[in-house]
Amino acid sequence: MTPLLPLLLLCLLPVTAAAAASLPADFTALLAAKAALSDPASALAAWDPSLSLSLCRWPYVLCRSPGDPSVASLLLSNLSLAGEFPTQLCSLRSLSRLDLSYNSLAGPLPACLAALPSLRHLDLAGNAFSGDVPRSYAAGFASLATLSLAGNDLSGEFPAFLANVSSLEELLLAYNPFAPSSLPDAFPDGLPRLRVLWLAGCCLVGQIPSSLGSLRSLVNLDLSTNNLTGEIPESIGRLENLVQIELYKNNLSGRLPGGLGGLKKLRFLDAAMNRLSGEIPADLFLAPRLESLHLYENDLSGPVPSTLERAPALSDLRLFTNRLVGELPPEFGKNCPLKFLDLSDNRISGRIPATLCSAGKLEQLLILNNELAGSIPAELGQCRTLTRVRLPNNRLSGAVPRDIWGLPRLYLLELAGNALSGTVGPTIALAKNLSQLLISDNHFAGVLPAQIGSLTRLVELSAANNGFSGALPASLADLSALARLDLRNNSFSGELPHGVRRWQRLTQLDLAHNRLTGNIPPELGELPVLNSLDLSNNRLTGDVPVQLENLKLSMFNLSNNRLAGNLSPLFSGDIYDDSFLGNPALCRGACPAARRATARRHSLVGSVESVLTIAVAILILGVAWFWYKYRSQSQYKRRGGAEAGGNKWVVTSFHKVEFDEEDLLSCLDDENNVVGTGAAGKVYRAVLANDDVVAVKKLRRVGGAGAARKDKDGMKDTFEAEVATLGRIRHKNIVKLWCCLRSGDRGLLVYEYMTNGSLGDLLHGGKGGLLDWPTRRRIMVDAAEGLSYLHHDCAPPIVHRDVKSNNILLDAEFGAKVADFGVARVIDGSRGPDAVSAIAGSCGYIAPEYSYTLRITEKSDVYSFGVVMLELVTGKRAVGPELGDKDLVRWVRGGVEREGPDSVLDPRLAGESCTCRDEMRRVLGVALLCASSLPINRPSMRSVVKLLLEVSSKTAVVLVEKEPLGA
Repeated sequence: MTPLLPLLLLCLLPVTAAAAASLPADFTALLAAKAALSDPASALAAWDPSLSLSLCRWPYVLCRSPGDPSVASLLLSNLSLAGEFPTQLCSLRSLSRLDLSYNSLAGPLPACLAALPSLRHLDLAGNAFSGDVPRSYAAGFASLATLSLAGNDLSGEFPAFLANVSSLEELLLAYNPFAPSSLPDAFPDGLPRLRVLWLAGCCLVGQIPSSLGSLRSLVNLDLSTNNLTGEIPESIGRLENLVQIELYKNNLSGRLPGGLGGLKKLRFLDAAMNRLSGEIPADLFLAPRLESLHLYENDLSGPVPSTLERAPALSDLRLFTNRLVGELPPEFGKNCPLKFLDLSDNRISGRIPATLCSAGKLEQLLILNNELAGSIPAELGQCRTLTRVRLPNNRLSGAVPRDIWGLPRLYLLELAGNALSGTVGPTIALAKNLSQLLISDNHFAGVLPAQIGSLTRLVELSAANNGFSGALPASLADLSALARLDLRNNSFSGELPHGVRRWQRLTQLDLAHNRLTGNIPPELGELPVLNSLDLSNNRLTGDVPVQLENLKLSMFNLSNNRLAGNLSPLFSGDIYDDSFLGNPALCRGACPAARRATARRHSLVGSVESVLTIAVAILILGVAWFWYKYRSQSQYKRRGGAEAGGNKWVVTSFHKVEFDEEDLLSCLDDENNVVGTGAAGKVYRAVLANDDVVAVKKLRRVGGAGAARKDKDGMKDTFEAEVATLGRIRHKNIVKLWCCLRSGDRGLLVYEYMTNGSLGDLLHGGKGGLLDWPTRRRIMVDAAEGLSYLHHDCAPPIVHRDVKSNNILLDAEFGAKVADFGVARVIDGSRGPDAVSAIAGSCGYIAPEYSYTLRITEKSDVYSFGVVMLELVTGKRAVGPELGDKDLVRWVRGGVEREGPDSVLDPRLAGESCTCRDEMRRVLGVALLCASSLPINRPSMRSVVKLLLEVSSKTAVVLVEKEPLGA
């Protein structure tokens, strides 16, 4: 039978050719479109006649029916396609839906699409189309229902003529840099079906026309982030189908129109960041479905209407930064599922309503900087959903209800600047999630409970200017996450707690104006990031520990204590003139005779001790020399392999290397060569015999049988991942792996040495000022090109999974390379997003969806790189005390929304030119796009590279995440 097979195939060839000749026109059009597009991810590889002659079986293609092979839908969203629009698609006469959103298509919009008779849904959002919107779009599109061109680079006049497309149901043109234009004075009655009008960020000026009230089917109206002026027209109150109104960040003025309470379907109203004035209309809170009302940062005045307590569906109310006065309705919250309340920076008085959490859903209560009086309601202590409570700078008094101290989900409790009294209750041990406890400037008294040491997540404890007394609880030393401890101006007594070396993250310690006694713990000098130390006005004794010389302090005050002895020469400079005042027995240099009187009786003992000290020092030096020689010989034998009973080192080279392994290993004995330490092990700088410099990562091992076995597996994962990844890829912006060495369960990775270390250390260390804006922009482009290579040019693609500033290394010229591939994963696109068993990455850089789905895609890296870009633009760390309770992404978004993009730019770049600052704003917009909460909204890394390269010619548009209904 076998010899007949070739003959059978030859007989089938004419049939196949005949079938190909009779293929439908749509088949040919799709193949031509595929040929015209750049497809780096091979998303359209299956569009191949040799694989299937039925285009209805091709991915992303839907036909009209099983018996009709005409193309009805083409769904090509988010596939990294590039190039100009393939005009061959305009011949698909049965096409009803075309979705090319979130790719990298550029050039002009295709005019030919308007001639497609069946087209109902056209989505070209999130590309780089430029130029004008073709006027043919107004005359064509006989049945078009959805037109989405959002997030492109369209310019020219705003296409008001699109209002003539009478079949439109959704018009989405947001975030395009149109020339400043006004909305049409009269919206025609020919848009009876229009449900979604999304025109945010379109550079619109002028007033909102009252004719907008003729769009009676409108469900979602979004005109936010423009420059609209004048009043909000009352005709909006006639749009009975409205669900969402977004007017935030304009220059609207005047009063809020009446009648909005009659909108029976209204759920979301946001008119924040405008210049609205007058009182809030009383009927507004009577809208039966109103869930979210944002009117913050306006000039609203008068009382909060009493109808607020009758709002049936309200869950999110933000009225902060206005001029509201008067008391809150006493039963506010009783009839609605309130979750978020922010009334900060007003002049609201009276008591806090006890009913705020009646529905048991309140999460955030923010009423700072008002005139609230009375006690905090005990009912709030039963509100176990609370996560943030901020009530500082009011006139609250009385004791804090005991249950509030122990709310289990609370991570921020801020009560500073009131007249609260009583004690901090032991129930605080239940507040396991508490990160910030800010209770300064009150009348609290008693002791701090020992249970406060169980708050393992506590980052900031500020209780200054109170009446606390007693000893500092020893459990304070257990707070290893603590970054700021401020207990000044109380009556604490006793000694500082032992074990303070566990405060490895502490940046500020202020215990001034207390009654502390005893010695200053030398361990304070071992705290690596402490930069503010104030122990003044206490009763501390003893000398000033020399270990304090290790600290790099911007604020240092030990004045008005009872310290004695000679100061270290380091503390003799003028900069410390005020640091030691009020310590009569403390002196610089040799103490005068009067001060030595106390020490004379110890002189003989001191002489004997000196002799003994010298003798012991000589003995120790002798033993150390002997041990060094013995250890050197032992290590030499161990490296020899067989003669020491160990395994020989096996070397695998990926580039030509010229060094002896003994030269390499000898550099690992000196801890002075350590240039970095991570979770996987230490990194050493090694100078070889030929004067080449390399970086060597020595993977960590753990003692003990079980531990060693566990570590061996973990080391193998990291080791094999880096070798498998870096051993096969080559790119100028990926760190080069020279070779690897293995010996049993030990592993060494030898890389090219990067002179300027990691971006994170340089940017956030003392040398951050070296990085001017052009250097930072170049670093972004280099790193983006490295990640783009991993995502788009490797087959299959590689996801790094731990993109952060510490994993971007800089050479002598500040060229950037991506490093540390210990948790990298290869992505098999045929299986969809890969699932992992545990989260990899670093806090502040992890994409939101990754943390709860454990699914990895290239978009996870894009989010992390967006955070790195924000670090370079703002100079801030991804997480840190300076950001409060936010990560960097939320901090930047909040700053941009409140005060504009300039408010978040790195102040160290203040001297840059106007051109550079324009570029910073544009890069900020790209970074926020990368850090979008939804993966579909993030660009590909190839698009990021393109955006960064073109940033000098782009129009500045800062995209603040605000996603409307139907968009």
